[in-house]
Amino acid sequence: MKIIFLQDVPRVGKKYDIKEVNDGYAINFLLPKKWATPATVQAVAEIERHKKEIVIEREVQEDLLIKNLEEIKDKTVTIKAKADEKGHLFSAIHEKMIVEAMEKEYHAQIDEKFIILEKHIKEIGEFEIPIVIKNKKSSFKLIVEKE
Repeated sequence: MKIIFLQDVPRVGKKYDIKEVNDGYAINFLLPKKWATPATVQAVAEIERHKKEIVIEREVQEDLLIKNLEEIKDKTVTIKAKADEKGHLFSAIHEKMIVEAMEKEYHAQIDEKFIILEKHIKEIGEFEIPIVIKNKKSSFKLIVEKE
């Protein structure tokens, strides 16, 4: 049976993939859980249209972010986190936390996939956080303080 995945299914298919699977697997597992739908001509056309919309929306968002890279360059974001006496954090700072802090302080919406960290931040201090969007690079300063 040919189906369209409506969400990621580990080791089987990703969202909007069109695949051939065993009838029993589709009928008894994927379709009842609403993880997939039969791949009719109309459904395939709808998915292709939706994929194109997603690509266009992503390109518009990336172009907008590229225009705002210069503004981001001068920004300083502060995150307060719990740490011990030596300055080691109890919980590492990761991309999602940085994006949330940037949105909270400057109302700047950046997708976490554009923030490139070599490793998660695990101590108090100042860090230069790089942002890469379509081969355009910028960075901003992140200050991690003890809570």
